[in-house]
Amino acid sequence: MADPDTLVTFHRLIETARPPERADRAACGLIPARAARYCDALTQASAFGHYLFPPMELSLLWDGAQIHWTYAGTDRWLPLEAAQFPGFSAAFDAAAPAPLRGAAPPFLSALPEPGTFQLWTGLFARTAPGWSLLLRPLANMAPPAGLSLYEGVVETDRWFGPLFTNLRLTRTDTPVRLRADWPLLQAQLIPQSVLADATQNRVAARSGLAAFTAQDWDGYRASVVEPNSRPDRPLGAAAIANRRRRRAA
Repeated sequence: MADPDTLVTFHRLIETARPPERADRAACGLIPARAARYCDALTQASAFGHYLFPPMELSLLWDGAQIHWTYAGTDRWLPLEAAQFPGFSAAFDAAAPAPLRGAAPPFLSALPEPGTFQLWTGLFARTAPGWSLLLRPLANMAPPAGLSLYEGVVETDRWFGPLFTNLRLTRTDTPVRLRADWPLLQAQLIPQSVLADATQNRVAARSGLAAFTAQDWDGYRASVVEPNSRPDRPLGAAAIANRRRRRAA
C-alpha cells in the first residue's frame, strides 16, 4: 500500500463502471425513517463497508438447465459459459505486459451448480497487511428479485485478482435485471485476526437466570429497565449517545 493510512485501494479496471461508494446508514433510503433515526444497531450495520456495483446493466434468464444473458447493444439472449465485458479484452491486451496478454478476467462465468454464475465487479483490490475483504449481500437491503448472493472472505493483502461474487438464480423462465446504478453487494474491511480459530473459539455460553452476575443485572438495568422507567425520556437517546461516543473516539 502506498499510503500507510489507507487500508484498502480499489482498482477500477472497467472505467465505465460506477466506483465503489461508502455504504449508507439509511441503506439507500430503504429502511424506515424511525429506524434510521433511532436504531443505531441497524444503521451501523447498514453503513459498514462500501457498495459495489455491476459494471453494466444486464439481464439473466435461467431455463432450468442453461443460463442466458443479454445487455444493451445486443438484440438476443446469449448462452452463458464464459463472457468478456464488451471491449475489455482488447483494452486489457493493449495495456498488459506481453506475457499477460490474453489473460483478461472474464466478466461472467457459468458455474457447475444449477442456476449459479460468477460476476466480476470490474474491480481489483489491495488491502493493508492483516486485512481482508468480506464480500457479502447488501446489509438491510433485499437482493434483486430472483437472485441470491453467496458470501466470501478474500485475503486481499496477498491475493491480487478480480473482485467477483457468486450468485444463484432462484426462479426460471423470468428475466432477472441487474442495474448498473444500484449496488449489488457490500465489501467490508475485517482484520484477519477475527477469523482465527483462537479468536472464534473464545466463546462462553451460560444457562439460566442463576448464571447472571451482579454486573449482568446492573447492565440490564442501565440498558433496558432504567430508560424505560422514564416515559418522558428523549426519543433515540441511546442512538445519540452512541454516535457522540464514536465521534469522540
